[in-house]
Amino acid sequence: MKKIDLRSDTVTLPTPAMREAMAKAQVGDDVMGEDPTVNRLEEIAAARMKKDAALFVASGTMANLVALLTHCARGDEVIVGDKAHSFINEVGGMAALGGIHPRTLPNQLDGTLALADIANAIRGDNVHWPRTTLIALENTHNACNGSPLAPEYHKTVYDLAHARGIRVHTDGARIFNAAVALGVPASEFAQYTDTISFCLSKGLSAPVGSLLCGTRDFIAEARRQRKMVGGGMRQAGIIAAAGIVALETMIDRLADDHAHARRLAEGLADLPGIALDPACMKTNIVFFDLTGGMTARQLTERVAREGVLIGVSGERRIRAVTHYGVERADIETALGVIRRALE
Repeated sequence: MKKIDLRSDTVTLPTPAMREAMAKAQVGDDVMGEDPTVNRLEEIAAARMKKDAALFVASGTMANLVALLTHCARGDEVIVGDKAHSFINEVGGMAALGGIHPRTLPNQLDGTLALADIANAIRGDNVHWPRTTLIALENTHNACNGSPLAPEYHKTVYDLAHARGIRVHTDGARIFNAAVALGVPASEFAQYTDTISFCLSKGLSAPVGSLLCGTRDFIAEARRQRKMVGGGMRQAGIIAAAGIVALETMIDRLADDHAHARRLAEGLADLPGIALDPACMKTNIVFFDLTGGMTARQLTERVAREGVLIGVSGERRIRAVTHYGVERADIETALGVIRRALE
C-alpha cells in the first residue's frame, strides 16, 4: 500500500539531483568558514533575498532563535502573533534561552497583525516596562491556513516599526510559497524586513536546513549566536549541496502543490461532516473542521489504516499539507479514503 503522507511538507524526500549533489559535494569546516558548498549556498540565499549576507542553520526553529538572540537583549520585548510558530511551536526558546519577553497580539484570519494593535503594543520609555525591540511576522502563516502576507502589508509594518526605532524579523519558513502564490519574487517581501529566514526542508524538499538573511554585520553576530546554541557545523557542505539544488530547481513547482491543495479543499468541502472554506486555502496548507460526532483523532486513525496520513490540530480540527511527492491522483485517493472514513 502506498502511503499518502499529508501531515506536513517536512516529510518530503530529497530529489535524485539532490542526492547526487550531496554525494559529490566539496566540503570543509564551516565553523572556520572553509566549506565552499555552504559558502555558495549562503551567497545564493542572500542574492535571492537581495540581502548582504546569509547564514546556514540546522532548522527553521534555529533560524528564528538565532535571529531573536541577535536582535534582542535579555529583558527586551518582541511583538508576535498569538498563533505564530515562534510563539507556539518552538519550545519557548525566546524566553527560555534568550530571556526575551513575547508580547502577543491576535493574528487576523489572514495571518496579519492589525496595525492599530501593533502601534498600541509598542512600549514607551518607562522604567517598569521592557523595551520593545522587535516585531516578528510569519509568511506564509502556518496556523492561519498557510496564508501569504502581501509585500504591501510588510511595508506598512516595516514603516511603522522603523518610525519607532524598532526592527522587523520575518519567519519566512515558506516564503517561496508566498512568492509563488502572489506572483512576486521573494525579495519583494525581504526588502521590507530587517531579517528573514526560510526553510529548505519543507516545500523545497531538501533533507535539512534553513537560511537566515540580513546585513553583513547582523549575520556576523548571528554566526556567534549560532555557535552558542550548538549550531556550528563542520563539513556541512554535504547537506548544503541539496539546498543549492532546492533553490535552483524546486521553487516554481510549488505551484503544483498549491493546485493540489485547492483540489483537496474543494473535495473536502463537498463532504458531509466537514466545515471548510476553500477560498481560505491559498497555498499548500488545508485546515478543516469536523462537524459530526467524530473526533480528529478518530478520523486520522481510520484513514491511516488505508495509507492516508493527516495531522491532528485540535479536538475536531485537522491539517493536511501538499508537497513534492504528492500527485493529483494521490489527492483523489485521499478524498475517497476520507469519504469512506466519515461514513
